Amino acid sequence: MKGLQMHKTRRTGDLFRRFRAGLAGLGLSLAVLAAPSAQAQSFEEFLNGPEGSILDAHKQNENVPEQFRQQLFAAAPQGSGRIGVAALDLTTGETVSILGDEPFPMASTSKIAVAATFLAGVDAGKYSLFHQYPLEVPVASKPFSSNVAPTKPGQMMSAQTLIERMITRSDNAATDALLKAVGGPKAVTQWVHKNTGLTGFRIDRDIATLVRDRWEYDLSRHVDVRDSTPPDQMVKLIAGLHEGKWLSASSRGLLLGAMTRTITGRTRIKAGLPSGTVFGHKTGTLNKTASDVGFVEMPDGRIVVMAIYVTGQGGPAARSAKIAEITRTLYAGFSSPRHAANDNAARGVAQN
Repeated sequence: MKGLQMHKTRRTGDLFRRFRAGLAGLGLSLAVLAAPSAQAQSFEEFLNGPEGSILDAHKQNENVPEQFRQQLFAAAPQGSGRIGVAALDLTTGETVSILGDEPFPMASTSKIAVAATFLAGVDAGKYSLFHQYPLEVPVASKPFSSNVAPTKPGQMMSAQTLIERMITRSDNAATDALLKAVGGPKAVTQWVHKNTGLTGFRIDRDIATLVRDRWEYDLSRHVDVRDSTPPDQMVKLIAGLHEGKWLSASSRGLLLGAMTRTITGRTRIKAGLPSGTVFGHKTGTLNKTASDVGFVEMPDGRIVVMAIYVTGQGGPAARSAKIAEITRTLYAGFSSPRHAANDNAARGVAQN
């Protein structure tokens, strides 16, 4: 797209060579993608710029212990597709990030922003949670046959019910109903940019179109910036919502509460947490990509926000297993004794 800026990675250093060798060994495309929309890039284009994240990832994690860093890098290897990870401790401010500032396909994790945009409108008196909207039910059409996939009105539901279905069940027809109500994908992108400053976040298509045209690019081989976010920015969005920014207390509670009732993705973040852990999340799934984002309560009450985006890595089960493995690594790393010491120090508690 004209004027589009992307972060890229320097073509130097051992880490890059290992990444490139992994791509070549798997036969991943390194040719320039000749797409009329110029929305996607091959890995060669993506990697051949002066700046980027793969080489900088170690610098981003220098504030955490070496063992934690190495365990996280081992859990999120780059080679059979990209893996993006970001996590933030809301108490200590400690962060970890791997490819955290690179775009990853959001799939249904974007629904958090759709809900937030609508709820901000409720807070402003523009919408009502009790107003009824029709589900936007997809109508069969050939891929790429139109800019927007056709839909037809379905069952009428209250906005509050649509939000619950959209978050807890990842209901696409409910999502498109609220997308239509707020003015479409562009309106959500504008709300995020204007209110949060997270300008790497973008929604370009409604869910019906995204699903219908999902095979346009192999997301394990190409970087498509449409409907994408850097993991760091998804973490900042969820962190801000959790901390009470941008929404009223009631709207915040409705959204975060729905995230704690999510029933999708039982083999992802949930599978990587100890039984009984309090958490809220939203999953995303598309062709050769899986994701899970949310907030986790640690044993001492601290909240850690995390976003995990996985492309490639084999089949759907392998991608989900990778998310669970990364979650276990993050949970263990943020549960280490140093956090209790840091938290007490921040509160002025004497250390014996």
